Amino acid sequence: MKRLDNKVAIVTGAGGGMGKAEALLFAKEGAKVVVTDVQEDKVKEVVAEIKALGSDALGFYQDVTSEETWSQIVKKTVDVFGKIDILVNNAGVSGDETPMHEITLEKWSQIMDINLKGTFLGMKHVVPYMKENGGGSIVNISSIAGLTGMSKGGPYTASKGGVRMISKGAAIEYAKDNIRVNSVHPGVIETPMTKALLENEQYAQWFASITPIGRLGKAEDVAEGVLYLASDESSFVTGVELPIDGGFTAQ
Repeated sequence: MKRLDNKVAIVTGAGGGMGKAEALLFAKEGAKVVVTDVQEDKVKEVVAEIKALGSDALGFYQDVTSEETWSQIVKKTVDVFGKIDILVNNAGVSGDETPMHEITLEKWSQIMDINLKGTFLGMKHVVPYMKENGGGSIVNISSIAGLTGMSKGGPYTASKGGVRMISKGAAIEYAKDNIRVNSVHPGVIETPMTKALLENEQYAQWFASITPIGRLGKAEDVAEGVLYLASDESSFVTGVELPIDGGFTAQ
């Protein structure tokens, strides 16, 4: 039996990188997957890959800061698949090297809205259906920046720290409903979002050198951890923060 047989999962930001790896792995493990992203062409490609694996999938354009869009996607998922068992709030944006005192309010709001408000809206709209269904698993993708301080990363660090704490609050609030909520904290992972950063070979080598395992992470490394939290194997796990960072935050 596959680890997600008969499960229905929504994965945001699944057009590439970690979200795509999560969606494909979920499909291989038997889940019906709803793929969302702002990159409509990428959504179509991932849906096609999932269907080629013999699994069922839906794809939607989604701006995770739009409550109306969340409502529509969640309702459509239930209309088509009958339920929602898993939500992975993966969509997010990174910051830049702007010092705190030079960050514009517009940039602050953009990062906070996508990373934190988007996570809140996902939980808000999925939880009622999970309660009706007798439970579920929510996995919110944070970052090592949600566990440690980071210079010149004000709104990103704040948003990812917020994802960590909103996950803990929700875990306590909905434990009685058999809804588990956990956060995942990737280190530096080789994805399209980090491509520009990691093209600087000196930086890539430096970060690998200060990571105990001695290499950068891959999207599949994160997907395997998310799969565990999404599956019934973690039925007694809620409110945890799972670093997938090669040991970086253990130092």
